[in-house]
Amino acid sequence: MVKRLTDLPKHDRPREKMQSKGAAALNDAELVAILLGSGIKGHDVMTVAKRIVRLVDDQHGKPDLADLQRLEGVGPAKATLIAAALEFARRRIRPEGLKIRTPVDALPLIRHYGDRKQEYFLCISLNGAHEVITTRVVSVGLVNTTQVHPREVFADPITDRASAVILAHNHPSGNLTPSKEDLQITRQLKEAGETLGIAVLDHIIFSRQGHYSFLENGEL
Repeated sequence: MVKRLTDLPKHDRPREKMQSKGAAALNDAELVAILLGSGIKGHDVMTVAKRIVRLVDDQHGKPDLADLQRLEGVGPAKATLIAAALEFARRRIRPEGLKIRTPVDALPLIRHYGDRKQEYFLCISLNGAHEVITTRVVSVGLVNTTQVHPREVFADPITDRASAVILAHNHPSGNLTPSKEDLQITRQLKEAGETLGIAVLDHIIFSRQGHYSFLENGEL
């Protein structure tokens, strides 16, 4: 049986949630589910939406159309719909040039990762005026010194000719207190950035409920 949005309990329906609370209240999978409208036989709409979100994350926001079509529950029509929506968003809503003055200014670029079940380590490249060049996922999984080695973090900002970066990662537990590993990684990356001439302006730990800024707390 095909599970449509109308088959979900009313309080779980993304459309109703969006109408009552606004688009910002929905997580990524719920937004994609609205675009899909329904799943296909054997694949309910929310399951298909979550598969699409994972692929979009893995391909840094630019999924290949063929890869979308290879996902279970996604045919040519749904794949082209998602690809078209992403391309339209890229053309009309660009973070490039956004000026970062305070840690809060960076939150719109990263907050949609706040509901992820794994830790996403992100790097925002900035030019000399502290304007956004781009935002990238560096690693997915537990944040440790192996996954966020300086060469992985700074490889793209060097190519971007960035003057500074803002680091960020989500805490799926919701606890925003930095761990010892978070403190160690931040010190390591700050020192590496000084050597490369790329300033680490902040490291933000965040969830759907809030954020912790190393800069605001005097730790950078």
